[in-house]
Amino acid sequence: MKPIVQISLDLIDLNEALKTAEIAMRAGVDWLEAGTPLLLAEGVHAVRALRREFPNTPIVADLKTMDGAYLEAEVMAKAGASHVVIMERAHPESIRRIVEAGRDFGVKVMGDNLGAPDMVASAKRLEDLGCDYVIHHIGFDERNGYAARGERMPSPLDQLRDVVNAVSIPVQAVGGLTLEQAIACPSYGAPLVVLGAPLAIDNTAFQTASGDLEGLLRLICEKVHAYAD
Repeated sequence: MKPIVQISLDLIDLNEALKTAEIAMRAGVDWLEAGTPLLLAEGVHAVRALRREFPNTPIVADLKTMDGAYLEAEVMAKAGASHVVIMERAHPESIRRIVEAGRDFGVKVMGDNLGAPDMVASAKRLEDLGCDYVIHHIGFDERNGYAARGERMPSPLDQLRDVVNAVSIPVQAVGGLTLEQAIACPSYGAPLVVLGAPLAIDNTAFQTASGDLEGLLRLICEKVHAYAD
């Protein structure tokens, strides 16, 4: 698939999220993500608001579903989400149910391998259970825990090639990517580039990053969209 740039709106204020989404769309971002903090703070209203303001843009609802998978996917799909997220650590039956909901309501399912002891096997399991995409994810707390101890932070790029080679569905790498790493993702075979903390979102609070966000996003979009195999 062609390279796609997605912004993770990990914010807790809906107005700020909408303003940040407007900046992202002007810069050339392809997909908007209603991040987990935004869903916790604003719920389904956030998805409805994003769909109202951006009627033709794919919207990912980062539910991080662990249970009640069919019902959660149904709620988000009816609010306007085009993609929903389930955790690989959920029970296999939950993953099967959200895949069923995806078929019933016309949404794609993204499976997240955050916290899996074997990230590669986890990705393969998500594919085998019917997910449409794999999110290869090194979490915020995990990264910051290493940093606090003065140790090297793990990066999703560490095993990205192995994950990509293990599955036949599209993969996105998530977790503390630098500018250079984000732009490099398609060269690893991961065409879905996700921009969150620290590039688009502040690394210490659920707030939009300071500085020239639009210029940064435009640069990344231009580089990623220009990538060719």
